[in-house]
Amino acid sequence: MEKEKIARINELARKSKQAPLSEEELLEQKALRAEYIAEFRASFTGILENTVIQYPDGSKQSVPEFRDAQKKEKK
Repeated sequence: MEKEKIARINELARKSKQAPLSEEELLEQKALRAEYIAEFRASFTGILENTVIQYPDGSKQSVPEFRDAQKKEKK
């Protein structure tokens, strides 16, 4: 997300603490927050896809493999 958009999110947050936002500003804030959250989730998912869990016995398992194993155990 561009720095300008993050700055605008922060600007709207500061403004909302001082006075109520207009309908247009509320819609803009909601859209910017949704975009930010979507990008955060995509980034975090990428991090988890490349994370490896190492057990005390030295064996390793990727997070996707771990998640799949957890799903199979629940069935």
